[in-house]
Amino acid sequence: MKIKSMQYAEEDRAKAYQLARSRNTAQKVVLRAKIVAKMMDGVNKKSIAEQLGASRMTVDLWLRRYREGGIEASRKDAPRSGRIPQLSEDKEKEIVEATLHSKPVDATHWSVRTMAEAQKVSRMAVHRIWRKYNLKPHRVKMFKASNDPNFVEKVKDIVGLYLNPPGRALVLSVDEKSQIQALDRTQPGLPMKRGYAGTMTHDYKRHGTTTLFAALNILDGKVISACMQKHRQDEFLKFLKKIDQETPKDLDLHLVVDNYGAHKTPRIQTWLKRHPRFIMHFTPTSSSWLNMVERFFSELTTKRVRRGVFRSVEELEKAILDFIKKHNERPRIFTWIKDADTILSKVKKCTELLGTAH
Repeated sequence: MKIKSMQYAEEDRAKAYQLARSRNTAQKVVLRAKIVAKMMDGVNKKSIAEQLGASRMTVDLWLRRYREGGIEASRKDAPRSGRIPQLSEDKEKEIVEATLHSKPVDATHWSVRTMAEAQKVSRMAVHRIWRKYNLKPHRVKMFKASNDPNFVEKVKDIVGLYLNPPGRALVLSVDEKSQIQALDRTQPGLPMKRGYAGTMTHDYKRHGTTTLFAALNILDGKVISACMQKHRQDEFLKFLKKIDQETPKDLDLHLVVDNYGAHKTPRIQTWLKRHPRFIMHFTPTSSSWLNMVERFFSELTTKRVRRGVFRSVEELEKAILDFIKKHNERPRIFTWIKDADTILSKVKKCTELLGTAH
C-alpha cells in the first residue's frame, strides 16, 4: 500500500538511494536512508517498518529527523544527554558520612531513594557514590564473638594441627550435624527451562529428622560418617568406636571437636583414657568456624539436602550416605590457609571495635 509522499527535493532522493546502496556506510545509516527512500516512494510507515524489520518508533524518529534536518540528518546520531553532573567533594563526603553514621527516622537503614531525598540529590548520584565506596546499607552479616578465656591458646593449637600436622598421626575434624529434616513437598515443582528457574513450593510435610556424625580427614579429604536418631554421649561413643575401627591402629588420632556436652562426659573421658591414641582438641566457645568439617556440611546442605525431597528418614539418610560415598571416591581436600597470628590479629581488631575482649 502506498500513500501520497511528503514533499522532498529530487537531490535528497538521489542522496537517500546512494546511502541506502552504499557498501562503505555504517549499517545504521543505511537503515535510516532506506526509511527515507521508501517514504519518498510513498510507502506508509507501517509497511516501511515491516519491510525493513524496524520498529514503528524507529521509522517515526528518522522521518522526523529528515523533516527537521534533511538527508544529512541520517548520518548523525541523536544528541546525547551530556556529561553526568558531578557532585562537589564536600557533598560526596556528606553522603558517605550520613550513610555510615546515621539512620532514617522511620527505618533501620538507608535506601537509595531515602538517602537521595534526605540529601536533595538524584537517586543515581547516591547509587554512584555507594558503588564508589562499596557501601551496602541493605546488607548485614551476623557474628558472635568468643568469650573463651583460652581463646588464643586453642586457636594456635588447632590451626597448628591444620598447617603442620604431627607425624605418624591423623587429624580428624569431627562434629554432628543435628536435626536434618526429611521434608516432602506438598506439590511437585516445575523443572528449569531456558530463561526460567526451577520452582519448588514452600509448603512441606515433615517426616522426621536424623543426625549426621562426620569426621573429615584433613590429609586426604575423606569422611567417616554415620547417621543416628539422637546425638547424646551414647551415639558419640558409637561414632568414636567407628573411627577407631576405620583408621590404622598404629596412628595417633587428633580430633578437633566443639564444646558440646556429650563430648566431655565422664563416660567419654573414661573411654578416651583406655584409648590413648585419641587426643581431643576443643575449639573455643562460639568458634565453629575453626572446625573444618563445617565446610563439608555446607557442601552437603547446598548440593544434596536443601533442595531435596524426602518421604522418610530412611530416604534422607540414604541420600546423605550416598553423597558421602560419592565424595570419598573423589575426595575434595579443604585446605586451611590463614596462620594463627593472622587470625588473632584480625580478631583483635574486631574485638577492639566491638569493645569486647577475650
